[in-house]
Amino acid sequence: MQRQDLDVAVCGFGDNVVDVYEHTRTMYPGGNCANFAVYARKAGVRRAAYMGYFGSDGRAEHVIRSLHEEGVETVKCRQLVGENGYSCVSIAPDGDRIWGDYNQGGIRGETSYVLDRFDIEYLRQFDVVHSGNYCYTERQLHKIHDAGIALSFDFSDDSTWEYFQEVAPNVTYAFFSASDLTVDETRERLRKVHELGPRWVSATRGVDGCYAFDGERYYRQESKPVEHMRDAMGAGDSFLTSFLVKAIDGLKRGASREEAYASGLAFAAEFASDVCCVQDGSWGHGLKY
Repeated sequence: MQRQDLDVAVCGFGDNVVDVYEHTRTMYPGGNCANFAVYARKAGVRRAAYMGYFGSDGRAEHVIRSLHEEGVETVKCRQLVGENGYSCVSIAPDGDRIWGDYNQGGIRGETSYVLDRFDIEYLRQFDVVHSGNYCYTERQLHKIHDAGIALSFDFSDDSTWEYFQEVAPNVTYAFFSASDLTVDETRERLRKVHELGPRWVSATRGVDGCYAFDGERYYRQESKPVEHMRDAMGAGDSFLTSFLVKAIDGLKRGASREEAYASGLAFAAEFASDVCCVQDGSWGHGLKY
């Protein structure tokens, strides 16, 4: 994977899980926000942190250990007595995922992470905080927004329009999957989400690449062909992360908005393609069970 010198600090706030590969009896650390922090490190940011709850079982210990080995800061995490989040998955011959049993985040899904004034002061140290629709963080997002901290959010492919209306006003950078929409429907959804408040809205469409809107112009980024697909587990998370850190770095270095966004999209297409080719799981660290 490409690594650059990016003057960016990021924090993933929300989910971590273990992806349990039943076909190989191997478990891998994952979760949208934990992935975000790791991919940011691999892309070359100067600082990456993860904030969230872990369980107290062996799965939790594997995720914690793996995050530390990747150089991700976890000083604001908390460990609770209970089961860590997990999802069971198998891999199809084309590298895509087949989802099985999951436990809805385990103890993390049962216990809301409540941000206090000291958490907010901590988050002010970062250029962007990232969360998503499987994180159980919705009631805390207004605190991040009201503090003037840039917030990235992954709406995935299953958020209702009512959910967009609830969450998007607190979001700076919005991401969702639009593989089930036509191109015209995708462009219309981008425009409507942007009207709710985000500065940037991006929609990935699988092999059709990415469409995005910044309020003034639409962007189109073709996907990079993957000749030897190994595992598509981290494709979407790696794309949004690498785009975001590259674009923010460009803006901080004085690039125009159009230049920074276009450069970020091009970098993301390369980075995500590489992720699908080089490792199993979202970012490796497989452990047999």
